[in-house]
Amino acid sequence: MESLVNNLYKNHDLDDDGLKLLIDAKDTKYLFEKAVEVREKYYGRAVYTRGLIEFTNYCKNNCLYCGLRAGNNGLARYRLTKEDILSCCDDGYELGFRTFVLQGGEDMTYSDDDICDIVREIKSAHPDCAVTLSIGERSFESYKAYREAGADRYLLRHETADEEHYKKLHPESMSLANRKRCLFDLKRLGYQVGSGFMVGSPYQTLDNLVSDLRFLQELQPDMIGIGPFLPHSDTPFADFEKGSLERCLNLIAILRLMFPYALIPATTALGTIHPLGREMGLKAGANVVMPNLSPVGVRKLYELYDNKICTGEEAAECRGCLERRVRAAGFELVTDIGNVKKKIM
Repeated sequence: MESLVNNLYKNHDLDDDGLKLLIDAKDTKYLFEKAVEVREKYYGRAVYTRGLIEFTNYCKNNCLYCGLRAGNNGLARYRLTKEDILSCCDDGYELGFRTFVLQGGEDMTYSDDDICDIVREIKSAHPDCAVTLSIGERSFESYKAYREAGADRYLLRHETADEEHYKKLHPESMSLANRKRCLFDLKRLGYQVGSGFMVGSPYQTLDNLVSDLRFLQELQPDMIGIGPFLPHSDTPFADFEKGSLERCLNLIAILRLMFPYALIPATTALGTIHPLGREMGLKAGANVVMPNLSPVGVRKLYELYDNKICTGEEAAECRGCLERRVRAAGFELVTDIGNVKKKIM
């Protein structure tokens, strides 16, 4: 197993069989050590924070795995106003956040003009901050408008790079081709682009996971977010098993070795599947955390999956808790805009 890890460390690639062996490896100490070594070469012990603002839980799509799906009639819906969003950013700035992530379902009630106005207001109030959007599939023209308004980054997980698997997770109205088109449009427009996938989603195979890694090699994203599949009780996948924590951690380490420069979050989903999941993610090569800046009154309503953590904490509590956890894991939570580093320092 060490020879496989060394090969991946040296060449940032393996053949498909080698990747499959590492994805399901049981003795992972050396894999994680090499992943942390690479991450420290690029980023030191720094862990970057992104202030997450979940500004709408409306969505026009019916993805089979997501609690925000349009067909979930049991979910109380909400939308934050521009003033709400700006207030979250102001609070976050006082707490040291220098990146704000505006995340929501595909809610077309917010027009392109609305999104541009919000982005411009944030950048005007906090010019030393980055604005990240995570609002789904849009046209090239829409992405261009957001970029010109000042958006710096865009997160859009591809979820699965295999066509047949994609069809098993999404309604007929959605297509993998369009998802990929969006990601390459974002690259063309100069965004720092984030993509990623679920680990352990229904019907997923090892071949699917290798396809995900190969697609990321083609895309060369700046940020890569993965997390275990977690079921939501009001979706068609309510009775499917959770994704594997172990497989997810292995993949974080593999991603670090394949994409040394990447910004890789230790996700909330990791913390939901295990109390120390985020710390484990950091020790496997992740270097980003995303505390929640959304108003406490709406946090429980942003239900991508059941039993999501950190839904009752005020922003200051959430940041303080994460800072203690990151320090206990041996890393340092930093106040920094946290841009991707394409070259070794």
